[in-house]
Amino acid sequence: MIRLADIDPDNWRLGLKVGEAQKTYVADSAGILARAYAYRNYRSRAFVIYNDELPVGMGLYYDLPELECYDFSQLFIDERYQGQGYGRAAVGMVLEAMKQDGKYGKAVLCYIEGNDAARKLYEQFGFTETERDEDEIVMELVL
Repeated sequence: MIRLADIDPDNWRLGLKVGEAQKTYVADSAGILARAYAYRNYRSRAFVIYNDELPVGMGLYYDLPELECYDFSQLFIDERYQGQGYGRAAVGMVLEAMKQDGKYGKAVLCYIEGNDAARKLYEQFGFTETERDEDEIVMELVL
């Protein structure tokens, strides 16, 4: 069973990582933790993605009040567990958590051009491109 668990003192050093080819597209676990701390006043939620008790990935989202939306900032699945549906399940759970929270009616995210797996995943949930800033592509979803 896939589940999200908030990062805490017991699970923040799990050794999760992406493959070498993906490092230009995705923040590592230290980057996620740093960003979660930086956005702590914006209700940041850094989480571990578990399959039962096995940690398979990490992610982060937080409030973006100036745009009146959630920023789905980070998501990665460890290189050992990619292609097994964990990313898709986690995105669905994050979007459901945002809907349940109900503070905002939309979510935004960005991905780096060339990360076709991320683009396809987010498009499956209805995210659409809204702008480009050099190699970053911004997408939006009405919740």
